Amino acid sequence: MPHREEREIHTPAEFDEVIARGSLQGHRVQSVDLTDRTFALLSTSTTGAVFLGCELQPEAAAKVRADGALVFPPVPELPFDPYRAHLYSPAELFDHVEDEGYEATPDFLAYDWFQQTKADGDIFASMLRSIHDDAISDALDELLVGTRVVGVMGGHAMGRGTDAYAGAARLGRALARDGLTVATGGGPGAMEAANLGAYTAPHADDVLDEALELLAKAPSFTPSITDWARAAFEVRSRWPKGGDSVGIPTWFYGHEPPNPFAGHIAKYFSNATREDGLLARCDAGVIFLPGAAGTVQEIFDNSTPNYYESRGGPPSRRRGGEPTPMVLVNRAHWTERLPAWPLLQALAAERPMAARIALVDSIDEAPEALRRLS
Repeated sequence: MPHREEREIHTPAEFDEVIARGSLQGHRVQSVDLTDRTFALLSTSTTGAVFLGCELQPEAAAKVRADGALVFPPVPELPFDPYRAHLYSPAELFDHVEDEGYEATPDFLAYDWFQQTKADGDIFASMLRSIHDDAISDALDELLVGTRVVGVMGGHAMGRGTDAYAGAARLGRALARDGLTVATGGGPGAMEAANLGAYTAPHADDVLDEALELLAKAPSFTPSITDWARAAFEVRSRWPKGGDSVGIPTWFYGHEPPNPFAGHIAKYFSNATREDGLLARCDAGVIFLPGAAGTVQEIFDNSTPNYYESRGGPPSRRRGGEPTPMVLVNRAHWTERLPAWPLLQALAAERPMAARIALVDSIDEAPEALRRLS
């Protein structure tokens, strides 16, 4: 049996490379169109192979099944690929937004399917959602191998054109320039701002200022997601080849579209899987901007494994239970309005995590605080 990284086949080129070695035994082929590779399949052993959502000619499908391979065929008329091998790109999720509007995009169509199927309790639909989310997690782990990930958490209500939004964007830029992979919840507001900052990191400083000015013309995704998204793609078009970051949103919050500045989008149907997976992958720490209930939940979701020194997550990202840094931004917010900081301090007292938490007054202090805790 090949090792995990050797047995997954995601592209026709990878398929051809493995075929040239003479056997597909034990391999997993994800969403590859194999309709023009029938001869190769007929002349190669596929014992123990698994074909996930691959297009196959009938004779090829019959042959590999006879070999003992498992074939999970594509699901017709589904607005997403449950077996996909790669994360989404902004262009993929927002396809048709420029000419037909957001309601014609794959992102909206997937959300619409989710709304229809979650109401009827169909086990087939719930199975497809689970398969999709597991495929997304697998693709996310493959993307992040060898990187150090820092999370930026904050609410969706932070509007473009505000000082807070500009500060979150500067934060994302600073973290990316420190060599970290910025990961957010992938939605609007603070999440978009941090992804925007990472996107502009390779460019001159004034690019971010100009981008902020352009985006302010569509300050919120309400009332028009179409206008909001088009402004973002105008920025991407004017300043191409931006820096990479990761957005991890969910169709559970259908009123919140993914933001177009994350280069890689791991979008989930299950919000619980998404929340846990996002925090578990932030091995370089998490910065918490002012937010409401969702951000408070994320603070304590992250503090629990730090408290018990039981950091889980994918094997490639585990640190043996060592607490990860946590930086809370805005003293008044986290000590007066929503006093999460005193409780976090009390939990951390006399434990290793006490040396890994910090509270700062301003967003511009957060990168240095993260460096001190690392």
